[in-house]
Amino acid sequence: MQIFAHAYMPERCGGMPGINSELEHEVHQLHSRMCEGLADPTRILILYALAEAPRNVGELAETLHAPQPTVSRHLKVLRERGMVSGERLGPAVRYSLADSRLIEALDLLRAVLASQLRSQAALAATAEPSE
Repeated sequence: MQIFAHAYMPERCGGMPGINSELEHEVHQLHSRMCEGLADPTRILILYALAEAPRNVGELAETLHAPQPTVSRHLKVLRERGMVSGERLGPAVRYSLADSRLIEALDLLRAVLASQLRSQAALAATAEPSE
């Protein structure tokens, strides 16, 4: 099926030629799990905030105007997926991005979204009745 052609190209799996199907499945599972980490707007905002500077939970809660328990819950998800790392500094944990390329990926997704929205707006404009 052409829609999924890119998903099954070995070079899309980290350039691992001859990857066996079991390992390929595991790569797709990990990829899906990472994407699940991005499936909440608060987690995306946390990643963008951490791109500006490392922060503790309280600082993130203040920046995002969100309750601290909510931010803690989202940080747990991001930690479990390897997207953020934490360093204990006394009683607090200072969080930072595990890999700055996450922001590049988010920005790329945002650019795709912007293109889709422009296309939808153009389509909506053509669907309006003429007067």
